[in-house]
Amino acid sequence: MTYESAPALSVRTYGPAHDCHTHKHFQVLWGLEGILELEIEGAGTRLDAGAGIVIAPNERHAFESRTGSRCLVLDSVDEAWAARLRRPQHVQATGHLAHFLASSLNAALPVSLEYGAYLLAQSWGETQAPRRARREIDWPLLTAWVKARLAQPLTARQLAALVNLSESQFRARCLQVTGCAPMQWVRRLRLEHAAALRARGMSVAQAARRAGYESPAALTAAARRQDR
Repeated sequence: MTYESAPALSVRTYGPAHDCHTHKHFQVLWGLEGILELEIEGAGTRLDAGAGIVIAPNERHAFESRTGSRCLVLDSVDEAWAARLRRPQHVQATGHLAHFLASSLNAALPVSLEYGAYLLAQSWGETQAPRRARREIDWPLLTAWVKARLAQPLTARQLAALVNLSESQFRARCLQVTGCAPMQWVRRLRLEHAAALRARGMSVAQAARRAGYESPAALTAAARRQDR
């Protein structure tokens, strides 16, 4: 399913784990009941009832709820979400609105999905104030810095701080320039480095460690995800 312009609001129930996947749109979740365990770009987090989270386009994620979880879900291509925080600023207001929208959807009330999506975005919190001048990223320099540290743990927040941007701003810029989320970009560099080391005769185990993977199996799994 694609969302070319109109937002889509729905109430969804989550259970056992699903395969990792990505979307080309923003996905905003608000926990209505239960606990939803999430893995976003390899980082684990959880969505409790009464909390919300934003998943950006092309961020690979998986989820599961062992006891069951119900969430209000907004699928949107509104780029303003890229400048909002991953978690809502106005939790109480967002919670009241999310429960109203969920109840309206369950009762099939004639509520405008467009207005519902707009109000959800407003209650989430204001977008970050625009900078007077766009801060450019020296991508060759950043790429060289990352390549020199592939054997070390790296995070999107760390890379964003290096170029003096917020994590959400850096994620949006990375998507625009590289076509993928920050940690997907790092994974691509890791796999390219591992392939180069293997071509030079290095063992799989050594190449995996040099590229930042704990084991050959982790390297293999990352390569398979990259090919999907």
